[in-house]
Amino acid sequence: MNKALRKTLLLLLTITLSAGVRAADIYVSPKGNDANDGTKGSPKATLNAALRQARELRRLNDESVKNGIRIIMAGGEYRLNEPVFIRPEDSGTATSPTWIEAAANGQPVLSGGINIKGWRKAVAKVAGLPASAQGKVWMADVPSLDGQALLFRQLWVNGKKAVRAREVDNDNLMSRILSVDKVKQEMWIPAPKIKTGAIGQMEMLIHQMWAIANLRIKTLTVVGDKAKVTFQQPESRIQFEHPWPQAVIDKDKKMNGNSAFYLTNALEFLNQPGEWYADAKTNKIYYWPRTGETITSAKVVAPAQQTLLKMTGTADRPVSYVYVKGIAFEHATWLRPSQQGHVPHQAGMYMTDAYKLKVAGTPEKKGLENQAWVGRPAAAVEVAYAHHTGFEGCRFEHMASTGVNYQRGTHDNEIKGNLFKDIGGTGIQVGTFSDEAFEVHLPYNPDDKREVCTNERIINNLITDVTNEDWGCVGIGTGYVKNISIEHNDISEVSYSGISMGWGWTKLNNAMSGNKITANKISRYGKHLYDVSGIYTLSAQPGSVISENYIDSVYKVPYAHDVHHWFYLYCDEGSSGFTVKNNWTPADKFLQNANGPDNKWENNGPQVSNSIKQNAGLQNDYKHLFKNVSTTATSPINYVGYDAFADNPQVIEIVNADDKAVDLEQVKDLCIRNGIPKSAVYQWTNRTVIFGYIPNAESQVKKLKEMFPKAEVKLYTDRFYTFNRKNNCPDGKTVAEWDNVILSTNLVADTKKQQEYLNYHATQFTKWPEVSKGFCNASFQQLVILKNGRQLMLIISIPKGEDLDKLNPKTTENNPRVNDWNKIMSQYQEGVKGTKPGEVWVFFQPTGK
Repeated sequence: MNKALRKTLLLLLTITLSAGVRAADIYVSPKGNDANDGTKGSPKATLNAALRQARELRRLNDESVKNGIRIIMAGGEYRLNEPVFIRPEDSGTATSPTWIEAAANGQPVLSGGINIKGWRKAVAKVAGLPASAQGKVWMADVPSLDGQALLFRQLWVNGKKAVRAREVDNDNLMSRILSVDKVKQEMWIPAPKIKTGAIGQMEMLIHQMWAIANLRIKTLTVVGDKAKVTFQQPESRIQFEHPWPQAVIDKDKKMNGNSAFYLTNALEFLNQPGEWYADAKTNKIYYWPRTGETITSAKVVAPAQQTLLKMTGTADRPVSYVYVKGIAFEHATWLRPSQQGHVPHQAGMYMTDAYKLKVAGTPEKKGLENQAWVGRPAAAVEVAYAHHTGFEGCRFEHMASTGVNYQRGTHDNEIKGNLFKDIGGTGIQVGTFSDEAFEVHLPYNPDDKREVCTNERIINNLITDVTNEDWGCVGIGTGYVKNISIEHNDISEVSYSGISMGWGWTKLNNAMSGNKITANKISRYGKHLYDVSGIYTLSAQPGSVISENYIDSVYKVPYAHDVHHWFYLYCDEGSSGFTVKNNWTPADKFLQNANGPDNKWENNGPQVSNSIKQNAGLQNDYKHLFKNVSTTATSPINYVGYDAFADNPQVIEIVNADDKAVDLEQVKDLCIRNGIPKSAVYQWTNRTVIFGYIPNAESQVKKLKEMFPKAEVKLYTDRFYTFNRKNNCPDGKTVAEWDNVILSTNLVADTKKQQEYLNYHATQFTKWPEVSKGFCNASFQQLVILKNGRQLMLIISIPKGEDLDKLNPKTTENNPRVNDWNKIMSQYQEGVKGTKPGEVWVFFQPTGK
């Protein structure tokens, strides 16, 4: 064979082999036509048409699909009039998958929105519009959809969400409910600041512990400075009948006040740039442009489609081997709150029925007092009965409810390297929670194991600014799942918890086991709610692991009912079979509430290696996602050192009858099960102290007495002196994190002298101002004295890492009158039992983690 012929044959063989490894390519472009043949030069116009073409190729066993099918979408916007539906017939195989992917350097956007055009300035006076907005508001006609005016709850202007007109300018200005009458199904609130009092389409958002409620107002009757409010059905019945979570009325003034709320969706509230209101009677929309916005040329979008992509098979005929890469999903709606209200149970699951049992207890749970049935919010992307599918490098933005939802009957799927941003509900949701006919406390464990979402992988996703409408949703939420892996995700700016895994509140066997939450970074969470955690679990999940996560920076919520009830790690009711280890958190603020057996907690807190922090979150190949976000958060962050007693410091002292202290591990176990950091435990000889915010302190005292019947257990709540740097120093500046030094002494037995001591402290700031000046000089952050009988507990808070022995001399530096004060005070004090001769104050030592 001559060289020329050999060269020709080799070339032909190369071409044949190359053709054999190519997938069939179908092209789609916003400039295409569904009548085209789908080639690069003659693309389809819609993804649905391309899927149909791919489906036919597979049905006919066309040779071109031997190595798979690629549907290649050019950049640009594809406005959807219906969801993209992927069926079992669209399935690929392991050797011949289907890819739906972005063209090189393109950004295809599947949008469920409708552009609002025809804006004109509202020159004439608009009835009901506040005086401050007259002449500044623009208006347009509400677009039609299927012959009817579009109903929507969100509006985006040039990609930025506008604010639905509401009573308050920001969340920290919310008012408080005055009273609740469950029988009459009415609430009393401060009278709203509106002239007309028109109800129209007005709604009320209520802060309810770990969830919110969106209630459509039926009547609003102003009586002086108060107003009586009633609500539409069915949400009114559910709101007033369900026990958990509920609107809080703080009758005993033990907490932080009644539930906060605000009114929304009325023209009378449109008083700020960036706010909008759509009038359902006139079909007009009003908007006050922000600075720099030219509304006539702006892209103004309202969401119209609830689901953008639906991938659904059956248990016997699932969808398989279909992958989506590099596609953007935007502008999905969810209208149930506007049609039936929204009263969630937890993690965004809305209640269809709920009530308190007259006689507590069920066969599965003897102490259960409530029953509830829930539904699942809609999602922009919904997947059911599918395996070996995935979303990679996609964007999920500008959505009313959930981003991606793998509902049931799925396995071996992957959600990797995506951006979830500006989402009203949960970012990623996986697994069955409760069917609408299944009471939420029943353990879900179907006979057909194909129903259970299994072997799913959620990895390297950036999830930020989700839960921005339904505050009770989460960054990543899973129900009953098995062998799921949630790893290397970065979650921030969420209103409630970062990751929530599990459902059912049960220790009984269920579908869950072998789940892993590893190497995630969770920060700036708990933005609006409390009873919150970076990672939260429910129910028995044998063989599950929570490890090597980095959790930091939980927001302060000033209007929360219990501002202290927040955690970094929180295993809630029934949580069993977990290994929780090597998680970095700023402090050991964890909670194990009503847990089941077989949980192991090892090495969690600030002592964990910094390498855990450095390795957590997005891996290097995915850090480019950060270009899509900017951190401008200015809200205050919680720190254990400060919040431990900023509002209501308490001390429990356990004095053992023997010379030795009580068992520390038992004390710390009680702490961790009640949301008290183990680092709150201090000790001196046979005395053990728990210091900080102690939830249900009287109950903890009772438990400790039962645990240590020979010991004396004392509760210190009588605070008779407080120095606070913010209030008592000229600069008023405090540091972010504190260390607390705890000392104790007795007052002398003379009651007259005891009263003299108290009188000195009552007038110290006016008659002895040099003392507080000394505290300021020494950088003391706060100083509190508590009393029980004649024993005192003194807590001195200093900047974290500082040494009291080095700071204390500064109290008398150029300030000799402090020495006079100390000399006078010494005549009123004597050492507690066990002190050495001449020893007055004893120092309790931290017991470590």
